[in-house]
Parts: sequence; structure tokens; C-alpha cells
Amino acid sequence: MIFVTGGTGLVGSHLLYDLLSAGKSVRVLKRPSSNLKGVKKVFAYYTDKADELFDQIEWVEGDILDYHSLEELLVGATEVFHCAAIVSFHPNDRDSMLNNNVKGTANLINAALHNQVKKFCHVSSIAALGKTQDGTEINEETYWIPSKQKSGYSLSKFFSEMEVWRGIEEGLEAVIVNPSIILGPGNWDIGSPKLFQAIWKGLKYYTKGETGFVDVRDVATAMIHLMTNRNFEQTKNQRFILNAGNMSYQDFFFKIADSLQKPRPRTFASDLILQLAWRAARLASFFSGKRPQITREAVSGSNRIHRYNGSKIQQTIDFQYRDLNQTIADIALLFQEDIRKITPH
Repeated sequence: MIFVTGGTGLVGSHLLYDLLSAGKSVRVLKRPSSNLKGVKKVFAYYTDKADELFDQIEWVEGDILDYHSLEELLVGATEVFHCAAIVSFHPNDRDSMLNNNVKGTANLINAALHNQVKKFCHVSSIAALGKTQDGTEINEETYWIPSKQKSGYSLSKFFSEMEVWRGIEEGLEAVIVNPSIILGPGNWDIGSPKLFQAIWKGLKYYTKGETGFVDVRDVATAMIHLMTNRNFEQTKNQRFILNAGNMSYQDFFFKIADSLQKPRPRTFASDLILQLAWRAARLASFFSGKRPQITREAVSGSNRIHRYNGSKIQQTIDFQYRDLNQTIADIALLFQEDIRKITPH
């Protein structure tokens, strides 16, 4: 039996689809307030048997911060895929995100050790990696240096990884994946899917930074491949960057616009403009009482160049990335189909 956390998220829902399609037995942790409709929606993108697959999931209620419940829920599990994490760049979420992501991972590691789980896969992030100063590609060995400029999310993913390495020292066999920006369809109001919605609605600004991107289907496939019996002996107790390629935000936005047949963003958002924007958003938030749409952490790297090397996994096991151009085109098509479903004729 495979135990999964974060099954309602972008990565988790695609992972569940692949596991269930392969006939695996899965137990998925959820909160009482979790919305499960998004999981079935993701399944329906890829199969006409979404309901049939969805009904095979064993949903269990619990909280990743409650160690004793995790200890009980992991009884019988042979593998764990840990996809759950809070992702936020709002300063007010910093403490709760650190607590949830780090303590939650520590609890899961301890419960896995207690239940003698055979294999553990932790979804980290490129945010937990260091940065190079000379523009060379960042790899799995690039050293992470603490600084005041690090976002709360970066800190939470780094210290979560430290809990996994601690578990490995205590006898757990685990593999860590560090995806770059994950592209995929799902909830168009959050994460990378929101960019498709923003450009559809006429986003006017672009930035000139550069970063890595990867298809969510590749992330799910890579996780499963790394954990298979034939690969795990050579992949365990290592981390793997998952990155199909590096691209500027300008090119990325332009490719989305072209795929959606919408106008390309025309105005370059310089660092000065971004600073004015997040300050204005914070001021507006003060008077409205609502959360700002833009924060300093969210835009801090928008004009910086960070390139990532995702080739280690290709050199270790039989794995190939999808072409990012096709990924963007596929997501744009699904977005347009969803728009047609909700648009009155």
C-alpha cells in the first residue's frame, strides 16, 4: 500500500492518476475541509474513467501536524510519497508555513521510521537549492546559504529537506526531488496555472528573469520511476533536480499568449516598477483589510537569472523530459476547454 500526502494538489493529483492507472493501492491523507473535486477534474483531463479511478482511492482524514494519527495511518504502508506543503509568499504566512512544512515533514519521517516503511519520496523544490554567482547552472550540489533575502517558502523547503536527511541518518531509505516551476492544468486560480488565466484576461507586464520549468506529468513519472524496485537501489538517499529546461519569463509569457491566441504582454516590469507595485499593494491592503495581490517575496527574483541542470536523473535512470513548448500548448488547450464549459453560449 502506498501512502500519499498532498493528494489534492497539482503534483499529488497527477501522481494519484499515474499510480491508480498502474493498478496501485493508495491511501491518501486529507483534511476534513479538503476539496476533492479538483482531483477528479485532473483525472478527467486524461481519461473518460475518472470516476472509476477516483473511487479506488482510500481517503483518510488526519493532520500532518498530529504525529500520533500519522503513526496509525501509516500502518501497512510500504511506500510514502510526501507531496503536501503550504506554498505562500505572504509575510503573514511565514511562521505557519515553516511550522507546517518542517514539523509536518518531521512527523511523517518519524512515523515512517516507526512503521518501517521501505521507501520514501519527498517533494522538495529548487527553492531549497543554493544559487550560483557566476551564472552557471545550479545542480544538486550547489550549496544553500542562509540569508535575510531567502523567502519563508525557501526556508521551509530547506529545513524540510534537513528532516529527510535526518531520517536517512536514522535508517530511512528515501529519495528527494527538487522540481523547478511545475507546469500543469488544474486549479486555474493558484500557482502556475493562474498565469494562463492572467494572460487570457490580458496581462500587460512581463519580466526578464530566467528560471527552470518542468511538466507536472514528468514530475509524477519521475517520482514513480525513482521509487521502482529496479531503480531505487541506485537512486535512494539522493536528491534529483527535475527541470526540463530554462526559459525567461518573457519567453514563457509570450508562449502562453501565442498558445491561447491572446496578445503578448508588452510592458517590461523593471525592478523599480515591481518595487512600486508591491509597496502600492501593501498600502492598498492596509486600507482594504484584504491580502495584497503582490508581495516583495513573490516578485523578488522576477528579473534575476537562475538556470538549473536537471540531467542527473537522465544519467541515472531511463527518463526523458517532455518538450516545454508542447507542455505549454497542452495546458493552454485544456484551459480553453474549461473556459468553454463555463462560458454561456
